[in-house]
Amino acid sequence: MRGVDVTLVEQGNLTHGTTGRMHGLLHSGGRYAVSDRASARECIEENRVLREIASHCVEMTGGLFVKRPEDTEEYFRKKLEGCRACDIPAEVVSGEEARRIEPYLAEDVDKAIRVPDGAVDPFRLCVANATAAENHGARIETHAPVTDVVVEAGEVVGVEVSHEESGRGTERIEADHVVNATGAWAGQVGEMAGVEVAVRPSKGVMTIMNVRQVDTVINRCQPKGDADIVVPHETTCILGTTDEEVDDPEDYPEEQWEVDRMIEELSELLPVLREARSIRSFWGVRPLYEPPGVGSEDPTDITRDFFLLDHAERDDLPGMTSIVGGKFTTYRMMAESISDHVCDLLGVDAECRTAAVPLPGSEREATLDEAMDRYGLRSPVGKRSAERLGSRTDEVLARCDPNPVLCECEAVTRAEVRDALDQSGPDLNAVRIRTRASMGNCQGGFCCHRMGAEVYPGHDAETAREATEELYQERWKGVRHGLWGEQLSQTMLNHMLHATTMNRDAETAVADGDVDFGAFDGGSESESESESGSDSDPGTDRRGTAHGD
Repeated sequence: MRGVDVTLVEQGNLTHGTTGRMHGLLHSGGRYAVSDRASARECIEENRVLREIASHCVEMTGGLFVKRPEDTEEYFRKKLEGCRACDIPAEVVSGEEARRIEPYLAEDVDKAIRVPDGAVDPFRLCVANATAAENHGARIETHAPVTDVVVEAGEVVGVEVSHEESGRGTERIEADHVVNATGAWAGQVGEMAGVEVAVRPSKGVMTIMNVRQVDTVINRCQPKGDADIVVPHETTCILGTTDEEVDDPEDYPEEQWEVDRMIEELSELLPVLREARSIRSFWGVRPLYEPPGVGSEDPTDITRDFFLLDHAERDDLPGMTSIVGGKFTTYRMMAESISDHVCDLLGVDAECRTAAVPLPGSEREATLDEAMDRYGLRSPVGKRSAERLGSRTDEVLARCDPNPVLCECEAVTRAEVRDALDQSGPDLNAVRIRTRASMGNCQGGFCCHRMGAEVYPGHDAETAREATEELYQERWKGVRHGLWGEQLSQTMLNHMLHATTMNRDAETAVADGDVDFGAFDGGSESESESESGSDSDPGTDRRGTAHGD
C-alpha cells in the first residue's frame, strides 16, 4: 500500500503457525490489565480498529471476568482498576445478572466485570490480509519454507526458499531488506543469519466443544493459571489454555492430561461442560520474547508486548529486522511498526493507512445486510455464507447453479469451496481455513469426500485423493485426544463411513473364500437359496461389489 515491492514466504498454509492455533479471542486487554498494562492498552486500541476494518471476521460477544467464592476481592478490585487505567470499558455486574447473561454459569459465581472482548476468525482475517496485499501487488508464496538467509559481505541480501512441494526446487529471492516475522520460528531464522533471537516458545492446548455453551467470552477473575477462559466461536466454544515452555515449536508432547484439565477446571465455571461433548483438541505455540537480562522463569510472567529488533543496530548486521512477541489482536499494530521501520530505511515517505482502510469483505458496512436480504435471511445457509464472505457474497455465490451445501455442520456451499480452491489450488486444508468446511461437529465425516470431489476435474484423480487424505488426517489429529463416550462413537462412525464407502482403511476386497452373503439379507445362505429357487452360489453376483471389512 506504500509502494514497496513485497514478497511473503510461508512455510505451510497461511496460518500454519501460531495464528491458526489460537483460541479466537479478540482481546479487550482485560486479561493483561493487572500484570501487563502496556499490552492491555495495545489490545483495546487494536480491538477498536479491527471492529472497523475487519467487521466480517469479528463477532463482538462481550466478555465477563467472573469471580467465584475462592477468588479474592483484592484481585477483583485490581482487575477493575487496571481496566479503567487502560481505558478499557468495564462494568461490575452481580452474579444474578451474570447468570442472566449466561444461564450456564455456576450458581456460586459472586459477581463479574463486563468488558468488550470479542471473537475473531483468525483464518478469515489472515486470508483477507493476504488478499489485500495481493491486490496491491504483493507476491504470496505458501508451502515455501526458508532454507537459508543469504549473507554477503556482512549484510543480509535475501533468502533461499524451497518449492519442493510444488516441484519447483529451490529459489533465491534477493531483497533490499528481509523481515523476520516468523513467530515461534524467529530464533531459527535468526540462526540462519548468524544472530540470536531469543524466542521462548510456550505451548498451550485448546479444546473445542460441540456447541456454543455460552455466547459471551468467560474469563476466570484470578491471577495467571491454566484453564481459565471459554471463547464462543462460530458454532462452537473453545476452552483454553495451558502455558508450558518448549524447546522446539514443531516438536512437543500433546498430552491427555492437558485436555482433561481444560474440562475439569472450566467445569467449575460452567458445570454443563461436565456432560458436554468435545469434538477436537489442538495445541499452539506462543512466540514469547523478553529483552535480555529479564530472565522470567515462568512463561506466564513474560510480557505479551512485541519488540522490533534492528539487527544492523543490535548485531552489526544490516539488511534484516526481526519482529517478535505480541498478540494476534495486535498483529496490525506490529505490522505498522515494522513497515514504518522498513520504509524509513528505504526512504519511502508514504503514511500507513491500514488502521482506516477496510480489508476485502468489509469495504461497505451495508453490503453484508443487503446481501443477506438478497439471499434470504430466513435461510441459515445464505446467512452463514454472507457472514463469511461479507461484501464478496454476490461475486462468490453467483458462480454456481445449483449451489448445494457440501458441509452441513458449517453450512458451506459448493460456491464457497470452489472459490477457495481458486485461491489455494488443490489443498483442502487451505480450503478449510478459508471456509470452515469440515470444522464442525462431524469433523469432516460427511464432507471430506465432497470437498475432494470438487478438486476433480480441475486436477487429476490422484491429486484429488491425496488432498482428501491430507484433510482427513488433519481432522483425525485433533480428535484423537477426546476418544471417550459419545465422541468415541462419533469417531468410529466417521471411520466406518470412510472405510466402507471409500476404502480409507485400505483393506483388500474379498476375492475368494466362503462368505455367507445371505446373512446380510437377514437369513442363512441355505435359506436364501431356498427362497430364490436357485441353486447357484448366492455370492456370485455380489462378490464383485464387496468393499472389504
